Amino acid sequence: MRVFTINATQVAESHLVPEQVAAQAFVWISCARSEFSQELAALQHSLQQLSGVSLVDLHVSDLLNAHLPSHYDYTSQYDLLVFRRLAASHAGPQPSAHVLKRLDTSPVGFALFDRVLLSVHPDDCLVRDAFATKLLAMASSEARNNGVKLPHNPADLMLRVVNTIVDGYLDLRRELTRQLDHWQAQLLNPRSRFSNWQALLEARQSLHQLDEVGEDQRAAIQDWIETLKSWPDPANPLELRERDLLHVRSRDVLEHIERVVHHVRRLEQSVETAVQMHYNAQSNRTNDIMRTLTVLTAIFMPLNLIAAIFGMNFDVIPLVHNATGFWWAVGAMLLTALCLGLLFWRKRYLGNKRI
Repeated sequence: MRVFTINATQVAESHLVPEQVAAQAFVWISCARSEFSQELAALQHSLQQLSGVSLVDLHVSDLLNAHLPSHYDYTSQYDLLVFRRLAASHAGPQPSAHVLKRLDTSPVGFALFDRVLLSVHPDDCLVRDAFATKLLAMASSEARNNGVKLPHNPADLMLRVVNTIVDGYLDLRRELTRQLDHWQAQLLNPRSRFSNWQALLEARQSLHQLDEVGEDQRAAIQDWIETLKSWPDPANPLELRERDLLHVRSRDVLEHIERVVHHVRRLEQSVETAVQMHYNAQSNRTNDIMRTLTVLTAIFMPLNLIAAIFGMNFDVIPLVHNATGFWWAVGAMLLTALCLGLLFWRKRYLGNKRI
């Protein structure tokens, strides 16, 4: 468990939840899902001390559920946001061909109070540690001199963490696009026989699941924005500016999610298009083969007819007892074949292109 006390100028980290918070500060409590389950009673007590309210049982179940889709809920005292991440699993090194299998969409839960943010992460979540490092760097004098500002309140902090989660997918785009482009090249290559259909079907299913995850994320953030609009008007210009910044950051997060959804759908559409083009190319190739076989059969049918006529069991057949009859028959066959071949060539029944 990592606990951060944040104000306008500094960030202090500890492993214990403070019993009280200064007037201009707030607390970020971040823990893994297993830690949240083990320390639930102590966390509920700390939330009661800091905010005057604890989590309801249904929301506790939501935060403990590792398969819950992204969604937003609220009470009169706090808000709850469950947001599924899009990240590569770190279970171990695997070949890039299985990049879609390595995508992890485990949920991250946020309980947003007036002066406390409780976040529940998967046990292997790198988002928390990455953002905690970034948060501590923001508190440095160099960062403040460069205009970097710390989060103003728990809602601002939550949106920044959510934005980090969404941007984590952007790091996977290049690898995903490279893998799917490789499959598309194999599908459209006429000289190769594509056999990795099982991986391609799994990729299509994974992209469909990513699309559903993105839609759930977008719906959750849209619900949050609608609730944010219903908050009471701020009492002073400073709070009004902070509220405006929350709206801006919320719309920015929503825009990033929509960009991810658009990219996933484009990848999904590209795979579908490549598969259809592959089947069309195979169908055209089959048609070309059947056309060539049909033309060859049409050329040899008259030759078979001539051979069958001279093979009849009759004593009197023209040219049978003639010394040059064989050569006359062969010449007739060659002339017939040549004429039919030229006819079919002019009609484009033979060749690589048809008009």
